[in-house]
Amino acid sequence: MTRLPLASVSFVESTGVQIVKAVVIFAFVLVVVPMILLLERKLLGRFQARLGPNRVGPYGLLQPLADVLKLLSKERFTPSTAVPWMMAMAPAISIFTAVVTLAIIPFGDVRRHALFGASYGLYGIDVSIGILWAFAFGALAFYGLMLGGWASGSKYSFLGAMRSAAQLISYEVSLGLSLVGVVITAGSLSLTQIVNSQDHIWYVVPQFVGFCIFMVAAFAETNRPPFDLPEADAEIVAGYNTEFGGMRFGSFFMAEYINMVAIAGIATAMFLGGWHGPGPGWLDPIWVLVKMFGFIVLFIWIRATLPRLRYDQLMAFGWKILLPLATVNALVTAILVAT
Repeated sequence: MTRLPLASVSFVESTGVQIVKAVVIFAFVLVVVPMILLLERKLLGRFQARLGPNRVGPYGLLQPLADVLKLLSKERFTPSTAVPWMMAMAPAISIFTAVVTLAIIPFGDVRRHALFGASYGLYGIDVSIGILWAFAFGALAFYGLMLGGWASGSKYSFLGAMRSAAQLISYEVSLGLSLVGVVITAGSLSLTQIVNSQDHIWYVVPQFVGFCIFMVAAFAETNRPPFDLPEADAEIVAGYNTEFGGMRFGSFFMAEYINMVAIAGIATAMFLGGWHGPGPGWLDPIWVLVKMFGFIVLFIWIRATLPRLRYDQLMAFGWKILLPLATVNALVTAILVAT
């Protein structure tokens, strides 16, 4: 029986290098999330024929800092029926799972540094399970929402958490199946090897159906409009985060934006050739950032364009349309590669 040549990771870095990379990833998150918040509010203003934030700082550039200070200064309220330590753990789980997913996003291949005389990979880690790493921690994010709703001690929050859990589970299946075609085509689970195999053609061309399925499922997984039913800010009760205030409330939404960045990085690596682009090798990380920026703008554009679905429409679309399409795409790809 033939076996797929799955990722065999032989390049191992020292513990010190891994610690430095972890610090860099957290610093990247702390820098890029406020920038995305400002970009979203500015673009939404333009899409909706208004100015957007323009009062705090020059051209409104300090608006994200003002938002953070406002959340930090808000009073933290804990209901008498709640479990306080679980309420504190829920947003921490959401932040942790989102940041850990960023570790496998490759911004370039292994390069030898002339000054230090050693080789370093332009990514956090290149694990043997590859993209399964992202799905493993993405599945753990489900517990952050469930724990937040249950630990609040509110029946309305718990019902909102159940609704969120059903949505995440439904669309995570389609999200995973949409990438099976890419894994089969590349013959590897490693994101760096998948990017290297796209030096002639990006997988968005042969896997265009899988790419479309991935993007739709990604909107639902990141709770972005038109699939933002977990928050449902137009309703009287906001869902699993109803009883959260201050920075705990902000942490849930910070995790949402980190997940946007992670999804943009995964889509760039799996479908858009990762660091491949014209020009010298030092442009590799810049090409990745440019492609990720395009996906972030798409997330914001869709938010300003499409209305929210009803919950029954969301679930029916996921199980009756998206899942069968993702299954057929994976089967067709397997048949074509095998023959």
